[in-house]
Formats: sequence, C-alpha cells, structure tokens
Amino acid sequence: MTESPLRVTARAAPPDVVARLAATGLHPVVARLLVARGVVRPDDLDLQPAALLAPEGLAGIGDAARLLADTIERQQAIVIVADYDCDGATACATMIRGLRAMGAIVDYIVPNRFEHGYGLSPEIVELAARHPRLDRRAALLVTVDNGIASLAGVDRAAELGIGVLVTDHHLPGERLPAAAAIVNPNQPGCTFTSKHLAGVGVAFYVLLALRAELRARGRFATAPEPALQGLLDLVALGTVADLVRLDHNNRILVQAGMRRIRAARATPGLLALLQVAGREARRCVTADLGFAVGPRINAAGRLQDITVGIECLLADDPDRAMALAAQLDAINRERRQRELQMREQALLDTQQIGAEAAGVVVRRDDWHEGIIGLVASKLKDRLHRPVFALAPAVGEPGFWRGSGRSIAGLHLRDALDLVSKRHPALLARFGGHAMAAGLSLRADGIDTFCTAFDAVVRELADPSAFERETVTDGPLDSEHIDATLVSALDACVWGQGFPEPLFCNEFDVIEQRLLKDRHSRLTLRLGGKRLNAIFFDHVAPLGRSTRLFYRLARDDYRGSDAVQLMIVGVASESL
Repeated sequence: MTESPLRVTARAAPPDVVARLAATGLHPVVARLLVARGVVRPDDLDLQPAALLAPEGLAGIGDAARLLADTIERQQAIVIVADYDCDGATACATMIRGLRAMGAIVDYIVPNRFEHGYGLSPEIVELAARHPRLDRRAALLVTVDNGIASLAGVDRAAELGIGVLVTDHHLPGERLPAAAAIVNPNQPGCTFTSKHLAGVGVAFYVLLALRAELRARGRFATAPEPALQGLLDLVALGTVADLVRLDHNNRILVQAGMRRIRAARATPGLLALLQVAGREARRCVTADLGFAVGPRINAAGRLQDITVGIECLLADDPDRAMALAAQLDAINRERRQRELQMREQALLDTQQIGAEAAGVVVRRDDWHEGIIGLVASKLKDRLHRPVFALAPAVGEPGFWRGSGRSIAGLHLRDALDLVSKRHPALLARFGGHAMAAGLSLRADGIDTFCTAFDAVVRELADPSAFERETVTDGPLDSEHIDATLVSALDACVWGQGFPEPLFCNEFDVIEQRLLKDRHSRLTLRLGGKRLNAIFFDHVAPLGRSTRLFYRLARDDYRGSDAVQLMIVGVASESL
C-alpha cells in the first residue's frame, strides 16, 4: 500500500489582525502564529488563572461538591477509580492530593488493562468496596477519566449501598449511569463552553467546587484553605498527554502548570520523570510533556500496571520519586523496542493491502495488546488512512482487541457504530472518540470486520479526506531565525488543536553529513545566513536547493544563543 499524495497549504493570518496583536508587545512572528490559530483579540491572550471559566458552568458540579463534602464530614471512605493512561493517572493523583488536603479518607484503585478491562466494571466495584489499604468500607466511589459508560458498575455499587460520583470527559452513550452525580462537560444539558477538558481537568474543577462548598460550610474558619494551584503541573501533564484540544480554557490550565514546572515547583515525580528523560525543568515546553513524560507513564499502563505511574506522581519524597521514575523509564524502553518490531511488521503487512483500501486493519497473533494503539497511530500517519490494529485479548480466549486511529473527515466511533448496526453480533464492545476508538470481537469475526470497516469508511469519508495535507505557517525571514524567537515560541502553549509552529522555506544545502548512520546533520543557507539543522531518520542526499518543513529549537550543544532547525520533511527539491 502506497502513501497518499501530499498537499501543502499555509495558515492564513490577516495582516491587520496580526498588527493589532503585535501592538500589545508580542513578537511579530508569534502574533502571526496566534492569529492563524484563531487568537484574534487581545483578551484571547489572557492566560492567567483568573480567566478560567467558572466551575458553576459544569452541570452536576454542585451535587458533586455536596456529595464529597458530606462524605468528608462523616469521615467515610472514598475510593478513586482511575483509568490506565496518563490522563487517568494524573486525574487520580490530582484527586487524591486534593481530597487529602481537604481532610478526606481516600485511596484509589485502577483496573488492570489485561485483567479487568476499562472503567468501573462490577468486578472493580467489588474490589473497591473492600479496598485493602482502607480500614473501613468504601462509602463513595469517584471515577476519574471514565465512568460515563459504566452502567452495570454503577448499578452494582448501588446494590452494595455505595454511592458513585462520575467525573469523565468522554462522549456518553444513549443512557447515562444512575450515579449520585455526574460531572462531564459532554453530558446532555451541560452548557459549559469548554467541551475539551481532559479527565484531569474535570477532576481539578470538581476540587475547586468542593473547596468552595467546604468554605461555605465554615470548614476553613480555623484552618488554611488548600492551595489547589499546586496541582496544576499534573493538570498540564494530563491535558497535553491526552491530546485534547487546547482551547482557551485548556491553554490557561496548561500555561499555569508550565509556570510551576519551570520554577521547579512541580510534584517530585514529574520533576524526576523530566530528569530521567533528559529534559531540564527550567526549559520545559509542552512537547516535553507530550513526548517525554507522558509516554513513560503510559508505558506502565500498556505493558504492566499504571499503579507505578500513579505512585510516582503521588510521591513527596524526591528519592522515592526518582526510583519510580527510573522504573517507568525502563518500562518505556521495553515499550519502544516492542513497538518498533510491531510497527515494522505492520508496514510489511500493509504491502499486501490494495492501494484502493479506505479502512486499514492489521493484526498478528503475537502482538501485545497494550501497544496496538501506538501501531495504529504510526500507520495512520504513514498511510493517511483510518487504521485498526488488532491483537489477541489477554485473559479472554477466543477474543481479539482492537485499537484504532482516524484522520480528519472520519469520526471513528460513528464508523464503528454503523458497523455494529449492520452486523449486530460482530462487535462485543466498542467506544471512543472521533479520532481514536477501541473494540473487542471474536476471532472468527475478524475477516468480516475488515470488510465491513473498509466499506463504512468508504461510505462515510469524502474522497478528499484521503489526501495528505501538510499545513504550515509559511516561510520565515532569515533575520527572524534567532534565539529571541525560539524563547518566544517556547513560552507559548502548543498542542492538539493549537499546533506547534511548522515553517517552510527554500534553502541552499551547503553540507550534509550522516549522524550514526541514521540521521542527517545539515548546514543550510537562507538569505545569506548559515544555519545548522538536523533531519532525524533521513539519510537520502538532498538537492542543492531544497524546500524543507522545519521547526525551531535551541541548540544546547552550541550554547544558549544558538539555534538549530529541526527538519521534519521535504516539500520539494532540485539537484
């Protein structure tokens, strides 16, 4: 199967709007970048915590605060039920830290991906009810980053006389669970305008509402109020790692967390994870959270148990935090090795798939269930097709699990819903978002799923969706490529829905040297200025004149004022 053709476009930024933002003191290039991402008013530049949307806008948050406050006042036990990814881990650590600061008796439980599956299942309710680290029976279960689809689990909790507070951000199904309270910006009737809160963002908002409720009850008349801003580094990490859209409200949360990290005031576990990843806290950027810290926490949930990640984020002792971070780093190295092998096998298998395929399904019976989502993501990027990767389900003989990733123009969960309607007995379970989804099916239904998924993708997606497009921020003038611009870019929040700047210029290639037989070290010329660049995983010789996609980065090897270009692709070249 061949890659789709590439179309290159540049983001538009009206000059008059750019000038208006630049007049506030912004670097002119940064002003252009922000306008191209929808920041058009000076008020949109306000990323101070005071500009956050009020918690009262979240439906159900008042009920949640009262439920938690009542449980705390009665000194009853609370058990947090977390998800096994970075968003779930940070949401769990945030809730545990916040509730303990407000006097709660609280602990947590997290499903094992391979033993229990996802979310608040009846089995997890049974385990949480008799939590081994608590000296009393749980009176309240609080889900974080899950629960909106846990109908059976909530019903089982009710049978046991245990209340449930659901905090989640995933899209609900046709029915909501019969929980005592639900806080989810995407539940029907919720008018909260930021629909893109991560699970950790929802947890943080619940804690804000709880503090206000306890304040109204006089809880802090003789005791200091908990400083919840101390949790914002965890909120930033989970928000970036979960790839939720960085709308204005989320950018406020992330920016506040980044300030704490750069000031070395983050939780010891997060600082330790940055250290084992070779990143400096004082120079931390959002990409470090998404590509260095997040994957190390996620690796534990993919290969073993996310508990080690949660414990790392809960550790207050720096030595313990560093030991747990080192353990996570070792797990992540194993994850990378397995992922590389599976990815190479998947690419080999796609050579047998026709070029006209719309929906791609790859599978092998020796693949690791915890890594198939990463394989699907890489393959989707390579082929620009919706992709599902399948592996045998651990502990569920005869069943396979699938993890899918999609492209703009195809809502993946809607595609699975249509497959399920046309083949009612095919999918045992499915769920997810527009861009990512999961499923479970019997082994004897895989061939049917492959055919049905391709047909549904072909039907739902416009043909233009299969054209690869690289959206850039256009060219940079050579005089703007300096340490001042790099510092200005690093100070901004970039991520999902607010993409990191990508520039495109025509360069003269002065020199190209191989680095470790895998990468290219380049010397380029632009407008009379010589520039250092690196092109990872590229060894083919470039033409003397080449149009390149690139990002800017500080070159630590040559000093704090040195800049290097991080080349990410070739747009066109000549000899």
